[in-house]
Parts: sequence; structure tokens; C-alpha cells
Amino acid sequence: MTVNKAILVGNLGADPEIRTTGGGTTVANLRMATTHQRKDRDGNWNNQTEWHSIVVFGRTAENVGKYCKKGKQLFVEGRIETEKWQDREGKDRYTTKIIAENVRFLGGRGEGAGDSYSGNQSGGYGGGNQGNNQGNNQGNNQGNNQGNNQGNNSGGGTQSDGGGMPYRDDEIPF
Repeated sequence: MTVNKAILVGNLGADPEIRTTGGGTTVANLRMATTHQRKDRDGNWNNQTEWHSIVVFGRTAENVGKYCKKGKQLFVEGRIETEKWQDREGKDRYTTKIIAENVRFLGGRGEGAGDSYSGNQSGGYGGGNQGNNQGNNQGNNQGNNQGNNQGNNSGGGTQSDGGGMPYRDDEIPF
């Protein structure tokens, strides 16, 4: 089994470029910046920005073109694809892009924060249970804050507090 998956959260560096193929499919090309902080040898924090090329197809591309502008924060989930081509001198060159399968609009410039546009019926990354998980976690936290160790059988608790699970949600590494 192999896995080819990229998950990015970043900001658009330019407005999306929208075009339509000969077959009528809408295509959006995006430039997204992600930033990573790291310490240098002297202990100072430095930001390192990485730029990503993202290609979005179909209805998702239409929505990206309609609702996204430079500076908009996006969540993008897709696969990595490398294209080989030749420059004018005949040298082989490579371009790596993310082919988006799921795009979610987050904060940043423009409206629609939290909206999801993808071909998936699950409503985007995380599926349709996000609201339920938040409710379960709130219920468990309230019970623990009140000194009540009976727990909540709807999940998220530890086995010793009656939650039915051998671990707590905050112990899951992702």
C-alpha cells in the first residue's frame, strides 16, 4: 500500500487564476504560502516561508474563484504530483504541485470562513462529526471540572471515568 497525501493550511499569495478546459471543466491555479518557525544557532526564531502550487478542478474551482482572493486562508487536502518538462535549452525541469481533492475556506480576507467545497460528500476534512465531537468534549470537560468522575458514555473519556474508551481525546497524536 502507498499513500500520496498533502495537507496544507496557508494563505493565498495571489488571486486564483481561473480557466476552463476545452471539455468545459473549470480549473483554478493557486499560489499558497505556508510558514514554519525554527530556531537558528543563536536561539533566535526565524520564519521560513514555503510556496506551493495548487490545482483545483470542477465545482470546487468555481467556488474558489468566486470566494477567494489574495490573503485568504485555506485548508487544502490533496495529492502531490510532479510534472517533467523541458526548458528552451532542452534541459529537463520539474514542477511539483498539489492536486486538491478538498478545499476548506478558513479565516483571512473575505467571507465564508469555515466553509468547505470538495467533491466529498462528507463535508470536507474530518467528516460530519465535528459538531458532535465538540459537544462530547464539552460534556466531559464540564463533568471533570465539577469533580464528577462518572464521565460521559458518549465518548472522549477515559476507561476509568466510565467514558468507555481506554484513552482521552487529548492523548491522540493528531
